Amino acid sequence: MDKPLHALVTGANRGLGLEFTRQLLARGARVVATCRQPGKATGLNALAGEYPGRLHVLPLDVADARSHAEVVRELPLVLGDAGRLHLLLNNAGILPSGERFGRLEAATLERTFRTNAAGPLLLAQALAPLLADGARVVNVSSRLGSMAATGRFGTPSYAMSKAALNMATVQMAHALADRGIAVIAVSPGWVRTDMGGSGAEVAPGDAVAGVLRQVDAVSAGDSGRFIGTDGENIPW
Repeated sequence: MDKPLHALVTGANRGLGLEFTRQLLARGARVVATCRQPGKATGLNALAGEYPGRLHVLPLDVADARSHAEVVRELPLVLGDAGRLHLLLNNAGILPSGERFGRLEAATLERTFRTNAAGPLLLAQALAPLLADGARVVNVSSRLGSMAATGRFGTPSYAMSKAALNMATVQMAHALADRGIAVIAVSPGWVRTDMGGSGAEVAPGDAVAGVLRQVDAVSAGDSGRFIGTDGENIPW
């Protein structure tokens, strides 16, 4: 697709979300950047000073339906005459640490599913009236959510929630198909962020550039796919 005129990014206060915001602004987009505590998002607020009028920062907890409703109320004021979003980038996610079989807790599983899987689906549902026909919805997934590629026990809450996000991607693709809205799940790779750790393989800037290349290339016929930054399908 062409450069999106209006994009909304979740989890934009750090890591990939902050880099998505930075690169989208550099490409000329107007960005609504969301996070749970905007007052503490120093990097994001610095960007707002660099791009006056093109970056709006709004509070959003993707796991809270009331927070979704508040963003839906605020967005028409932010979007102005354009009135519609051209890109929804569901980036916010959590990765619980230290999970061991025999010590798994329901509360951790539930919190991770609410944030990583149910949150993006319910947010897309809430924002659907504000998405332009032909818009793009990108769910930041992970190869750890691939059942076919799983060869060991590890990060069960995260892996299971990303597998669920992949199914949510397919469900969204069907729900929004009649409006020409393509919905894809993209794995950015193992990225050097707070979540990925300092030993990860991919720099945030490279990961985000790779995801945005797929956003540019995606068509309605690609909706429902789970891909890497190279555009190749990842096994479910």
